[in-house]
Amino acid sequence: MSLFDTDENLQRIGTLLTAKAQAIFRERSVPTEQFGFVLLQPAPDGGRPKGAALRPDWLSYPCSLVKVFFLVAAQAALEAGHLTEHEELDRAMRDMILWSSNSATNYVIDLLSGTTGDTLLSESEMAAWMDRRQVVNRFFVQLGSPGLAGINLNQKLMDDLRYGREKIGLDRSPAGHNALTPMAMASLMHAIFHGSVLTEARRVKVQNLLARDLASPFRQRGAYQVTGYLAGGTPEGTQIWSKAGRTRWLGDARADFRRHDALRAVLPNGVEFILTVFSQGEAIAEDDGFLPQLGSIAAKEILTL
Repeated sequence: MSLFDTDENLQRIGTLLTAKAQAIFRERSVPTEQFGFVLLQPAPDGGRPKGAALRPDWLSYPCSLVKVFFLVAAQAALEAGHLTEHEELDRAMRDMILWSSNSATNYVIDLLSGTTGDTLLSESEMAAWMDRRQVVNRFFVQLGSPGLAGINLNQKLMDDLRYGREKIGLDRSPAGHNALTPMAMASLMHAIFHGSVLTEARRVKVQNLLARDLASPFRQRGAYQVTGYLAGGTPEGTQIWSKAGRTRWLGDARADFRRHDALRAVLPNGVEFILTVFSQGEAIAEDDGFLPQLGSIAAKEILTL
């Protein structure tokens, strides 16, 4: 079952997004199939959203978009009593979203899974280690959402290559690297703001951590993920909740050169939309103008609906 109902107006906007992206990709000699998106307009009454999509089931290395999944899993573990609230966990959850810190994310993964990295383990210990690393996958499987089918969330976030048990765990993982689809990301963003993935209080905490301010003095810092990303193309006065991710060269072709973003925007007139974009290619990963152009198209067109 699809996450959304098709809508003529959003399909038209989706066609504009596709045309702009494909023109940029061709200009930079990047294959156009290395682009996908999901555009949603949530229903005011809490019903099914309207939407449009291109390659919504494209399974891709997701960069830092997975951090939203780890945040939701951590909040659920806190609610269930599997984790204990403490200052370092709060700081890590904030920094893995606000600044996209890999170190903070890996601390959260250690707490969720009861694992650490580094030195080698015996065969039996390594098997147990890999099984514990499936904890976040198991959490999202039990949610039963068809939009989350096929994703993988069992690897830490690295700035380059892996070593020791992290390398062995990746090589032995049937799913390989972390992987998401535009649909999975859109599904989780919609659930955070319009679903029941967590208790109300926990969802509010997640929402607050995802919030970004277009007037922030940090806006020009790349780590704030506004300049160079979808939010950078939205008009002043737009309320933003987002999480982006980018990789350059990592020494691993399975993960190199991605630029993704997941945005929830409430425009100055109060109209809301969710847009998730996945892209791959060195020229795109290095292009700070690509995603803002798509964000601008979506915002301008939805303002006219």
